[in-house]
Amino acid sequence: MPSSASFREVHQLLHRASTDRRVFPAVAAEFGSSDGVIWRDACGRLTFDADANDAEVGTIFDLASLTKPIATTSAVLSAVHRGALRLGECVSQRCADWRGSDRDAVTIQDLLEHCSGLSARLLDRPPDTQRAFEHEICTMPLEYAPRTRALYSDLGFILLSCLLERAAECAFADLIDTILSRTLHGRLDTEAALLTRVPVGRQRLTAPTVPLVDDRRQGRRLVGEVHDSYAALLGGCAGHAGLFGNVSGVGAFARVVLGAVRGDRSFPEPFTPELMRLAVARSAVPGSSRALGWDTMLPTSSCGTRLSPEAFGHVGFTGTSLWIDPVRDRYYVLLANRACGGGTSDEMQQVRRAFHDALADR
Repeated sequence: MPSSASFREVHQLLHRASTDRRVFPAVAAEFGSSDGVIWRDACGRLTFDADANDAEVGTIFDLASLTKPIATTSAVLSAVHRGALRLGECVSQRCADWRGSDRDAVTIQDLLEHCSGLSARLLDRPPDTQRAFEHEICTMPLEYAPRTRALYSDLGFILLSCLLERAAECAFADLIDTILSRTLHGRLDTEAALLTRVPVGRQRLTAPTVPLVDDRRQGRRLVGEVHDSYAALLGGCAGHAGLFGNVSGVGAFARVVLGAVRGDRSFPEPFTPELMRLAVARSAVPGSSRALGWDTMLPTSSCGTRLSPEAFGHVGFTGTSLWIDPVRDRYYVLLANRACGGGTSDEMQQVRRAFHDALADR
């Protein structure tokens, strides 16, 4: 692994964002290739409190919407590999509440590509049970005609996790734990974490977040407890949010995906070259940058301007991101807890773009 001195510019960028600009209190990063880690680093403290513990490369973060590609897309592809689901299957075949001429033709692939017609979030306070939540998603008016555009929707991924639970006949969190354990078996170092529940013993290593103003948990910090209020209501882990991890865990997953996209056949299902290339292929929906749970490279993307056009990745509201560039054989993990009194989403976007641009030619 190169010396930290050779990455001083990137370290300073993250240090200034944490300490001077206060975009986030804590941040950790990992940069690597399909062969392994090239560089890791951490800056800041777990909160802005003067006596807070330092961030470390082992710090666990709420991954927020990285749950979509890491967990939900992987679970769908696993179901497709086993023949339990089909991407072209209509949602109405799996969900009795999803009915109506405006939505009968919507498929599982449409949910993954954010082009189902669903809104981003509910207009009103969500119901108190998963069954009622699913019913509301299925019966709410669509915002646009399916496949005419893409609109990023947490609701579509919540619905996907409901469908996956029925197909697998087990809780979504248990399904994800099984898939990740099988996928990363033997590929995690002793400090690595990629999990749906943070054990009590590891919570001191977890970066806190602060609930949003419309969250009924307002008034306390969340440590090892999912930031997203919908995921909290749904038991802590749903199709759109609920995964926790550190840079080692996310990096290990990134190497599996990167290797599979580049043709490596040594990984367990569903991480075959054919399925993973299908997963990261850009949608045919007009104007969309979306793939199957993943996003793809645009000049305005969070991955900056210098990755290859084949790069794909995702971000999370709390301050997390993962981007993978198969042409360069590189992956980029940036985990922060902006949602703990940090800066705006635009300021986080600026840091992400600068981070990737600084690493692009290494």
